[in-house]
Amino acid sequence: MRFDLTDKEWTVIEPHLPSGGRGRKPANARRNLDAIFFVLRTGIPWRDLPGRYGPYTTAYNCFNRWSARGIWTGIFAALAKHSPDSIQMIDSTIIKAHRAASGAKGGSKIRRSGAHGADARRRSTRGSTATAGRAVS
Repeated sequence: MRFDLTDKEWTVIEPHLPSGGRGRKPANARRNLDAIFFVLRTGIPWRDLPGRYGPYTTAYNCFNRWSARGIWTGIFAALAKHSPDSIQMIDSTIIKAHRAASGAKGGSKIRRSGAHGADARRRSTRGSTATAGRAVS
């Protein structure tokens, strides 16, 4: 499929996978990696993982365990050493949008110049505010 590992990538990654640890070995480590890379490359939620990759919980648990153990660091270092162009990712946590990108009010506002207001009739509410403070008896 489009986001699955190639045979060349798999030969680079396979030696860096954990082996001889506790628990049983995954039935299909390559399918788990394909599932993890599918989620990472497309940005979909884990629950929306296509069925061809198996249960999403298997891929999610594998990703979390390997993250905690630092296995991804070795895998990405091996891929980067093999092909510097193979690791190009964008982390959305570092992207900041301008406040206007969200539709917030801002920008230049149309203001009347001082010359336009100088020859216009004065609008004052002084007379009405002077009487507003007095109590009517």
